[in-house]
Amino acid sequence: MKRTVEEHAERFDEYASDYDETQDSEEYRACAGLVVEHARARIGDGDVVLDLGCGTGAIGLALADVAARVVGRDVSEGMMNQARAKAEEQGIDNAEFAYGEFRDPDYDGPVDVVVSNFAMHHLSDAEKREAIETIAALNPRAFVLGDVMFFGEPDPEKPFYAPEVDDPATVGVLADALTDAGFTLAAVEMVADQAGVLVAERAD
Repeated sequence: MKRTVEEHAERFDEYASDYDETQDSEEYRACAGLVVEHARARIGDGDVVLDLGCGTGAIGLALADVAARVVGRDVSEGMMNQARAKAEEQGIDNAEFAYGEFRDPDYDGPVDVVVSNFAMHHLSDAEKREAIETIAALNPRAFVLGDVMFFGEPDPEKPFYAPEVDDPATVGVLADALTDAGFTLAAVEMVADQAGVLVAERAD
């Protein structure tokens, strides 16, 4: 991680109120849509969804109508305040948001589906592996990850990320970490050469 958790939290707190308006790239919207689509197809009656790096709740709240409960975790209180306000505005009462990190989500209840969109790329490759192992230990049926990820050699002149704060992995690194943690890859969606969605399911 190129910055501490506290530095990331402070950074996102600063522009939490404008975050949704700034995420207007086609790649971001496409990844978010695919994460919701793949997650919805895997959520059943009574299921609990854990949204890691939930931000303003865009993914979790979009799944609240098919889940029994949505649990959002983030390091930025400002971002989660936006999520709570959106849930109230939309009349969603089965979603909760509290502090939690990828490698320590501070949640020990049942989890059926884990989702995350455009957040894990802040971790180093080793930290991503730890995060995936933590997710696997929660024993979900599926993990749907949308993120900045490299499908080929990234063009240093056209980065789809901020090199000073982000640390994206290759698809191969993510796939290896998922399979090593006991998942199988059910889908690989390339949105752009530096963004995509991976769908992992329990091998058992």
